[in-house]
Amino acid sequence: MNETTLTEVLDTAIRREREAYGFYTDLKGRVQDDSTHQTLDFIATEELKHEAFLVKYKDGKLGAGALQMRQAIHYKIAEYLEEPSVTEVMSSQEVFLIAAHRESRSHRFYTELAALHEDPELKEILMKMANEELKHKEKMEYLYANTAFPQTDGG
Repeated sequence: MNETTLTEVLDTAIRREREAYGFYTDLKGRVQDDSTHQTLDFIATEELKHEAFLVKYKDGKLGAGALQMRQAIHYKIAEYLEEPSVTEVMSSQEVFLIAAHRESRSHRFYTELAALHEDPELKEILMKMANEELKHKEKMEYLYANTAFPQTDGG
């Protein structure tokens, strides 16, 4: 793979991470619940960390082994539930389901991008980014399930 192509791939990934940060920051203003605000702050910060990681990688300051892998649990809740529309005022469960769908698309983006490239180091970094997005999806689906189906005293 030539350097221009690698740079273009990384620039696209960096731009997507920056857009994700803006998306979560915008969603935060659409929900009243403080704990949901904190969750959206957390996930937005994670997207900034991804962007910073990709920038450092692009600048040659990191190798592919810099990102640790923990296998995410793929609940597939978003695959079975329709994504709600973004509206002025939203419930926590709507926000978490929208976020799960967005993270699912990001996971698919990195996975499909990795499949297009033969360079083993680039393929590895893209698959690690895909896994990071899947971990975010896991968190959002967990939070969705806990807000849509809260635990009761009966079990």
